[in-house]
Amino acid sequence: MGRSNLLIVTALAALALAAPSQAVTDADILNFALNLECLEATFYSYAAYGSGLNSTLRGDGPVAIGGKKAMLSSAVQNYANEVARDEINHVAFLRTALGAAAVACPQIDVGPGFAAIVKAALASANMNMTFSPYDDDLDFLLGAFILEDVGVTAYNGAAPLLESKKNLGAAASIMATEAYHGGIIRTLLYQRGYDMVKPYSLQTVDFAQKVSNLRATVGGGKDQGITSPMANGVMNTPYSSNLVPADSNSLVFARTPTEVLNIVYGGSAAKPGAFYPKGVNGNINGTASTA
Repeated sequence: MGRSNLLIVTALAALALAAPSQAVTDADILNFALNLECLEATFYSYAAYGSGLNSTLRGDGPVAIGGKKAMLSSAVQNYANEVARDEINHVAFLRTALGAAAVACPQIDVGPGFAAIVKAALASANMNMTFSPYDDDLDFLLGAFILEDVGVTAYNGAAPLLESKKNLGAAASIMATEAYHGGIIRTLLYQRGYDMVKPYSLQTVDFAQKVSNLRATVGGGKDQGITSPMANGVMNTPYSSNLVPADSNSLVFARTPTEVLNIVYGGSAAKPGAFYPKGVNGNINGTASTA
C-alpha cells in the first residue's frame, strides 16, 4: 500500500472512531474545520482588535475566555489585522457553506489555553511563568506558531475524505491560505531566531523547537521546528532555516482529527482542555476515543 493510501486509510479509521453512530459526512468534516477556524479567528481578532467574534460568527456560542488586545509594533499589527480578517472570513464562509447544519463555536480559551500548551512544551524550562501571546511582537508570533501548522495539517488530513468536489476545492483554498500564514510566521520567527524569549531564557529557535516537539509527541510525529540543525549530514552553524514543515518528499504533513485534538486539547483527544475546555462541537469531537 502506498504512503498516500495509508494516510487516507488512517484518517478514515480515526473519523469512524470519532463518530461511531453514523457515517461521516462532508458536513461533519466542515464542522470540525469550523471549530478550528473559530479558535484561530478568536485569537487573531482579540490580538488585532481587542475583541472576539460577534454572536453571529460564534453561531450564538459562548464568549471566549482570556483574549485581549496584543501590544504590537505597527508592522506586526498590520500582519495581525490581515490574518484576523482572513480567519474571520473563514468562519463566515464555513457558516454559509454549512447553512443550518453549522455548529456553534464551542467554549474557547485563548488565554490560559496558550499558557497550558507552553507549560507542557517547556516542562522544566517553564520556570513556573505564565505565557501570554499578547505581551509583545515575539510572544504574539509564538502564539500564532502554536496554531498555524496545526490548521494546515488538519485540512490536509481531511481533504481526501470530502465527497463533494466543491467542498474539496473550498477546503484546499482555505488550507492554502493557512499555509501562507504559517510560512510567514515561521519566516518572521526565524528572522528573530536568536532573540531571547523572556522570561524563559530560551532563544526563539529553541522555544519553537520545544513547541514542535510537543506537537510531534501527541500529534503523530508530524512536526518540525523552524531550523534544520543538519543538512546533508553536516551540522550547520548557524542553523539553516526550515520554513516549510514537510516529509522527505516535501509534502505537507497530514493529521487525523484525533491527532489534531490531541494537540488542541493539550494532550489527549479523549480529554478536553487547553484551547477547548469543554471540547469541540459536532460529530467529530474525540469523545469516542475513550471507548
